[in-house]
Amino acid sequence: MAQDTRIEPPPSASEKETLEAFLDYHRQTVVLKCANLSEEELRQPMVVSGTTMLGIVKHLGYVERWWFQEVFAAKDVEFPWKEEDPDAEFRIDEHESAESVFDFYMQECDKSRAIVAEAAPDDVAGNSKSVRSLRWILCHMLEETSRHNGHLDILREMIDGTTGE
Repeated sequence: MAQDTRIEPPPSASEKETLEAFLDYHRQTVVLKCANLSEEELRQPMVVSGTTMLGIVKHLGYVERWWFQEVFAAKDVEFPWKEEDPDAEFRIDEHESAESVFDFYMQECDKSRAIVAEAAPDDVAGNSKSVRSLRWILCHMLEETSRHNGHLDILREMIDGTTGE
């Protein structure tokens, strides 16, 4: 696996700083889990559902977009899923490369960070369909990203035997 350059969350900080630091740590873990794999390996379905490492990264980018831009900031943004194809964000299309998917993920994380920087934990989502605080969204994103890191860890081990934190 690549050199671990993740930044450890501080042992003592405000609630918001702690949540942000742990989420960033897990975002960095997503990238680390996928480091030094070929395009083919990142696209390789490893389980019956067809899940791929790159598909998980793409999904996480859209999850960032959903919770921080659509729900919290009430921005009008696009998503690939439709009623007849609810899992489209997991699929890697022919025109997409590993580089483009990772760029997308990092850009969505950057947009999320910018939104969070301007808000307080008790601020409530601007999307009237979802009454969630920023605190709730940060906690949920920690859960979502951590859970998918577990999936990435298992898929990576199946590909090349690499394990790690």
